[in-house]
Amino acid sequence: MQLIQKYFPDLTPRQLEQFAALDGLYRDWNEKINVISRKDIDYLYEHHVLHSLAIAKFIQFKNATKIMDLGTGGGFPGIPLAIMFPKCRFHLVDSIAKKLKVIDAVSEALELKNVFTFHSRVEQMPYQYDFIVTRAVAQLSDLLAWTKGKSLYKDQNALPNGLIALKGGDLAAELAAAEAKLIKQLPLSVFFKEDFFKDKSLVYVKL
Repeated sequence: MQLIQKYFPDLTPRQLEQFAALDGLYRDWNEKINVISRKDIDYLYEHHVLHSLAIAKFIQFKNATKIMDLGTGGGFPGIPLAIMFPKCRFHLVDSIAKKLKVIDAVSEALELKNVFTFHSRVEQMPYQYDFIVTRAVAQLSDLLAWTKGKSLYKDQNALPNGLIALKGGDLAAELAAAEAKLIKQLPLSVFFKEDFFKDKSLVYVKL
């Protein structure tokens, strides 16, 4: 929690309460359904919550923005972003139903009214969004293929509607292989100084 407060000092008391509750909730559920690796649960805030919130450093979503979390897994980046942007609407999508069970329970415990889960492949989702966010799910070329036609036409945020992916490692070949008009890569070390973020990047693609 100290890391979250360090980088986001203007959180409301309610947001602080919700972020603080994540540790106990995920530890409890992780004993029943493994959504975070056993060795990683002690680093929940750095490796998962703060990592997810890199998107909040990159863009401040306006109220009523519609966002899909593609391949959400245990709810990252969707749950931390839903806490950060309570007046935005988040659709958390995954093809593994038991993971969504954890997200539903966490959302209910936190009283998040802006989180909706869908047991589906992204290609089968019938909705369109301002932004699609994802974390280490697939190659960028695959993500672009899966999300084709899923972007709303009208832009309402500071950046055009698009895909925001959190990724690690050398992305040169992956970015070169992706056919897109506008791709931006930003190292997360510009936001966070911890060693974990040294090889992590945010990739934004206009859809």
